[in-house]
Formats: sequence, C-alpha cells, structure tokens
Amino acid sequence: MDGCVTFPLARAHAVLLVLLLLAAAAVAPAPASKLQCHSGDRAALLAVKAAFGNASYFVSWTADIPCCHWFGVRCDATSSSSSAAAATGGRRVVGLAIMRDASVSGPVPGAAIARLTGLQELLFLHVPGVSGAIPPALARLSALTDLTISRTGVSGSVPAFLGELRALRSLDLSFNALTGAIPASLAALPRLASINLGRNRLTGAIPPLLLSKAGPEAFLTLSHNSLSGTVPAEFAAVSFVQVDLSRNALTGDASVLFGRGKPLLVAANLSRNALSFDMSRLELPERLASLDVSHNAIRGGVPAAAGNLSQLMFFNVSYNQLCGELPSGMASFEVYSFQHNKCLCGAPLPACQA
Repeated sequence: MDGCVTFPLARAHAVLLVLLLLAAAAVAPAPASKLQCHSGDRAALLAVKAAFGNASYFVSWTADIPCCHWFGVRCDATSSSSSAAAATGGRRVVGLAIMRDASVSGPVPGAAIARLTGLQELLFLHVPGVSGAIPPALARLSALTDLTISRTGVSGSVPAFLGELRALRSLDLSFNALTGAIPASLAALPRLASINLGRNRLTGAIPPLLLSKAGPEAFLTLSHNSLSGTVPAEFAAVSFVQVDLSRNALTGDASVLFGRGKPLLVAANLSRNALSFDMSRLELPERLASLDVSHNAIRGGVPAAAGNLSQLMFFNVSYNQLCGELPSGMASFEVYSFQHNKCLCGAPLPACQA
C-alpha cells in the first residue's frame, strides 16, 4: 500500500465551498427583486458563458431566471432586500463554481471573471476541457479568498502574480499540467493557510517561507511532482495539521516537520523521496493519525512513543535503513509497514534475537 490514509481537512473546505455554491442555485425561486444580481456582475457572467461557447453547463443562465439563482453562482446576502439591492445596484456575486462538465472547454476567461469585483470564491473542478495558462487578469480579484483550479487541462507555470491576492486563504491547483517552480511570492500572502499543488510537473526547491504566515493551522500538499532540494528549515515554525510531500526528489532532514511545536499535526506523508535523518529522535505529536515515511533513506529506530499514539491508524516506515526493536504498540500494524529495513525486529516482525 502506498501513501498514508488521507485526512483532507483542507480539501473538505473546498467540498463545503462547492456545496454552498450549488445550494445557492438549488433553493426555491424567490422574487426577482430579491435575487437580481448587480447588473455589471450579470454582464460579466454572461461574458463567461459566451467565452465557453454557451456550453450546456450554463443552461440555467437565462433572462427569465434571476442571475443569483443561476447554477454555480452565489450572491452575497447583505443586500437581499429590494431597497438595499436598489441602493447598491443589485446583489454582488461572491462565488462562482464551474465543475464536473466535459462540455465546458477553452481557456479560463480571465478578463470576464475579473469583472466580478466582489468575487470571493472561484472554483474550476473536474472540467478537463478548460486549458491554457492561468490568466493574469485574476490578479485583479482583490476580494478572492478561495481559488480552486483542479483536475483541468490548465498548463504553464504557477503564476507569481497570485502573490497579489492579499485576501487569499486557500489555493488548490492540483491535478493539472503545471510546470516550473513554486513562486516565492506565495510566501508573502498574509492569510494563506492551505496550499495544494499536488499532481503537477513542478520542479525546483520549496520556497523556504511558504506558509510562514499561515497562523495556527497550515495545510500543504506538494505530492507527485519533481521537486528537489531539502525540506525548508523554516518549516519548523509552521503549525502543520496536514503535510504531504510524497513522490518528489527531496533530500536531507525532514525532522523539522515534527517536534513539540507541532501539537496539531494529524497526517504526514513524506514517502518516495530521498530523505535521510535519524527517526529515533523524532517527537511525534499525540494527535498523529497517519504517518508514511516509506521509500527513503531514514536511519535509526522507530520512536518508543509511536507505540503509545492512541489515534494512530496508518503507519508505514518500509524501505528505509531502520534498525532495532519495534515498540509494543506496533503489533497491530501490518508486516508490510516495516519490511525492507536494515534490522527491525519485534511484532509484527519476527522476534528480536538475544
């Protein structure tokens, strides 16, 4: 078995975002005066529809349906009364989700989306026909807090201009065809707490200050790329809840991801790299539920405290250079979790020789 049990807490946020956006389009119709969005936003949405060739996804985007009731569109609630809507020019569009539809194809219409100046959440998910580079016009979305472009045909680099989105809290660009390095500009974002760039073709080193301003909880997924270099020493100051750096070409010491300053760490996957450090010195947090460090060059032994972790459900240290007796609490795990090491012994492996 490859990879740890996933605890997609950040991903759950994206799922919740999808549900909220689609729920906005699923409620019973209300009077047009209460659902009519800002006229400029309506025009921008129609430009998005036109850019995608009036694909079937946009079948509800018609003149007889108020635009705040269009599928995948969410408007704010602050101006839902007719008087407030009139004073502000209509309700502002704050969420746009385009997902799970193969009929949507073409580049991301950045210029049209950028006209949605109140947009807070933008999601392209499971739309393989969406292609091309991430457009620079998205940098004008100053209110954007959540950006997801995942499982699309988008290519090119992770653009440095994303560092201009000062309100951004969550960035998910996973499962695309992005290349090049992770821009250091992402480290400057003051509210960014969740990054998922997994399943791309990224190269180069991890920016040392990435998520350095994340606050009390940080989520990082960079798996299935071709990243090189070391795990930044600066990660010692980041309070990770979930970190996945698996299937890259990282080297050196990754012990900075653990220790007394990481009490919230629930899941860590560092498998299939070239990491080398003394595992016996690791301080594993009590909340740890999943740890995969398989297929590296890690030495030492399994920490005695690992056998006392009550929430630990997945543990894999196979294909390393570990030695010594396993803690008694490890007996409940499968043999494969410990195989292909230097000289590990004890249940579930054969008993140690006197």
